[in-house]
Amino acid sequence: MEVTTNQKATQPMAAWSAVFALSLCASTLVASEFMPVSLLTPIASGLHLTEGQAGQAISVSGLFAVLASLLISAATSGFDRRSLLLWLTGLMLVSGVIVAFAPNYPVFIAGRALVGVTIGGFWSLSAATMIRLVPTTDVPRALAVLNGGNALATTIAAPLGSFLGQYIGWRGAFFCVVPVAALTFVWQFLTLPKMPIQKRGSATAAFKVLRRPQVPYGMLAAALFFLGQFALFTYLRPFLETVTRVDVTTISALLLLMGVAGLIGTSIIGFVIRERLYASLIVMPLAMALVAVAVTAFGSSPIAIAPLMFLWGFIGTAAPVGWWTWVSKALPDDAEAGGGLMVAVVQLAITTGAAGGGVLFDSSGYRATFLFSAVILALSSSVILIGALRRKAKLDLQCTPCPSASSAL
Repeated sequence: MEVTTNQKATQPMAAWSAVFALSLCASTLVASEFMPVSLLTPIASGLHLTEGQAGQAISVSGLFAVLASLLISAATSGFDRRSLLLWLTGLMLVSGVIVAFAPNYPVFIAGRALVGVTIGGFWSLSAATMIRLVPTTDVPRALAVLNGGNALATTIAAPLGSFLGQYIGWRGAFFCVVPVAALTFVWQFLTLPKMPIQKRGSATAAFKVLRRPQVPYGMLAAALFFLGQFALFTYLRPFLETVTRVDVTTISALLLLMGVAGLIGTSIIGFVIRERLYASLIVMPLAMALVAVAVTAFGSSPIAIAPLMFLWGFIGTAAPVGWWTWVSKALPDDAEAGGGLMVAVVQLAITTGAAGGGVLFDSSGYRATFLFSAVILALSSSVILIGALRRKAKLDLQCTPCPSASSAL
């Protein structure tokens, strides 16, 4: 691994408060990233865009997140990680102001680009930061707290954005992120210890992990999963308005239902992936593909759409926990480089999914978009299945008989 950290630069007295500050930062960041999903229609109307063009707001933030995740380690070599995290939080605050007061589409997109830089930088540093804030035995708990902030934001961001947009407009909804970002900045300023970097990072370090036998399969499967997920998820609001034909209040309730399902899924997936990681990674995208097909077929019925959105949120919000667990198991000695590559892969997939879904939504309608999502999710399941079978075959060759090989899936 090209970047090493000073493990002694930890201040235990401030550690857990800093962890919770970073969890709040993660919540605010995720809320900022996905706010456009619940406000797509009013954004398009306010800036005189098509809904597909408005959906590119997620694509742009994803593109800049990819660039930041790959380059930030090398670009900020020698820069204290405490200061870097504070700069990134400040950038999130500025982006919220720009987006809320954007007079036109280019300025709006510029604000979204700043969100992307913050996303890529923050998540690339997150795992390494947790390792420095708490003792090794507490790292899983710290990461759970961090991901809890992520899950919470996923739960409330879409329905809250939709609800606030109904009363204070989409600009007001976006501006609500600003005071929370300011609180996050102050909390981190007071609790984060100094975290100097000892060695220079390399911009190519993340790509070197692709030489490992199972890593290409996992990264490709993860890319397909998030691409398929966001090809559909980005365009749920216009679908619910035009096909299911429900009002804004009902849309907010459905998005909240999906978020609550995600919280439930995130809280229990750890027990499943502990024993059946690869089986979970195979089943989850396949189940979501079936849900996407069902939404296409029965989406005009509010009674049918509610349980389908519950299933989508239950699986889709929990799935990233599985992918980050896979990184820790596939690259135990190079988790930082692997994590940086995973961030880039996920953000590029989100960008491609939102962009491709927008093109299909505008040109061919929701059926083409949602069936495209289903096909890509099924491909993700197939790729990780191939990787798991190859891994099992390798284990069988190395030790026969071998209990771990027989339970590899």
